[in-house]
Amino acid sequence: MNGAEVLTPVLDILDVVGVAIFALSGALIAAKERQTFVTVAFFALITGVGGGTVRDLLIGAPVFWMTDPWVAAACLIVALLVWFTPTRWWDGKLLDYADGLGLTAYAVLGSAKSLSYGIPPVPAILMGIVTGTVGGIIRDVVAGRPSIIMRPELYVTAAALSASLCVAGIWLELPQFAVWTIATLAGLMLRSAAIRWQLALPTYREKERAAAKKRADQAAGANAPASQSDDTSG
Repeated sequence: MNGAEVLTPVLDILDVVGVAIFALSGALIAAKERQTFVTVAFFALITGVGGGTVRDLLIGAPVFWMTDPWVAAACLIVALLVWFTPTRWWDGKLLDYADGLGLTAYAVLGSAKSLSYGIPPVPAILMGIVTGTVGGIIRDVVAGRPSIIMRPELYVTAAALSASLCVAGIWLELPQFAVWTIATLAGLMLRSAAIRWQLALPTYREKERAAAKKRADQAAGANAPASQSDDTSG
């Protein structure tokens, strides 16, 4: 595949869906901080296009939202929607699940587009992860809030799963529509499970504590016979 290849309408739809969902999360943060409409629209834009912009710059592609008239328009529409609705309408888990769909759809789009520009498989997977996560990172940094990637909650892992399945399926020359669908749904299922049951990867300190407990148990087991012998001899 090469950069001249035109991506299918399916990927174009994934692109707009991902942009709109991420734009919504960015606009809501600005709205909850009682910012002006200009700031709400700005947050919608940087969150919606941040990951795709970094991806395109890295793979040498034209920056997607500079050539597609619908992307910036979608961000503006989302900003208007947030501006004219109460933020409580968007509270709860529904937005988290929608964000999960945007995350995995964007990861699939990013990896598929990278492959179409001749990027090798492993960097293409990384570009999928970048596409799905960097917009949220930029949003959190600008807003001065802790980023979700700094928590053990399964988030980047879901993007990595979708991107990996997409690259593997395309590399195996499986039907592309099936690959994109399965890859998106697999990552979404993992992200949904993480939201529902608070699934998380073990943190560094948890590993340290587990290792310390194991050493303590081993030491206690080694000392137990000697202690029993001392008690009986007295």
